[in-house]
Amino acid sequence: MKKIVSIVGSVVLPLMAGSLFAYAQGAAPVRQLPPPRQPMSFFVTSAGMGMGGDLGGLAGADAHCQELATAAGSTKTWHAYLSTQARPGQPAVNARDRIGSGPWYNAKGAIISADQNELHGDTLEAAQQHNGLWKLSILNEKGQMIRGEAENGNVHDIITGSTTNGRAFTDNADHTCNNWTSSTAGTVRVGHSDRIGGGNSSWNSSEEVRGCSQQAFAQAHGAGLFYCFAAN
Repeated sequence: MKKIVSIVGSVVLPLMAGSLFAYAQGAAPVRQLPPPRQPMSFFVTSAGMGMGGDLGGLAGADAHCQELATAAGSTKTWHAYLSTQARPGQPAVNARDRIGSGPWYNAKGAIISADQNELHGDTLEAAQQHNGLWKLSILNEKGQMIRGEAENGNVHDIITGSTTNGRAFTDNADHTCNNWTSSTAGTVRVGHSDRIGGGNSSWNSSEEVRGCSQQAFAQAHGAGLFYCFAAN
């Protein structure tokens, strides 16, 4: 009898031990590491170039984006979100065609838009849902918010020269400070970084500013700031 009990015990105890071990394994909390922070691929320039609408054309604006991004630690290739209008011998350039396909993240790693459709509201559904561009997410390359409506030193006018869908204007009026080469006469289309004012609360095409000097920008609540997107 003792021999039978001994045999049963020698079989049951290992089984119980295995079950307890398996139970302990299943009951233990599984620690999951947070996903890696996404690198910055969108920002508003922390400073303008100081010459009003004369940015040295698209090349000069791109270089400014690149300089600020590199100083912030980025190794990506950067383009300014700016359109240019058609001129004799020069086709128009659409801002949306200069910035890749997304997704884009701000300086704190928060997603601001998954793709072009969401960014520009190309479909009715995307337009109704809106993108992730708001005052709290539209940051400069240092991770700082842009001063907006009802704040001292409001500079929420962000120059784009673009329509709401990110394309160049096709009329005969100037919307780009003569394709970003004028700091005197001309007008410029701006969006509002805080999505307030201008009649349509647009981040990229809210109102027209008359005059292309730094002073004209300041009088209209701007500082010659513009959006920069990683193109790769």
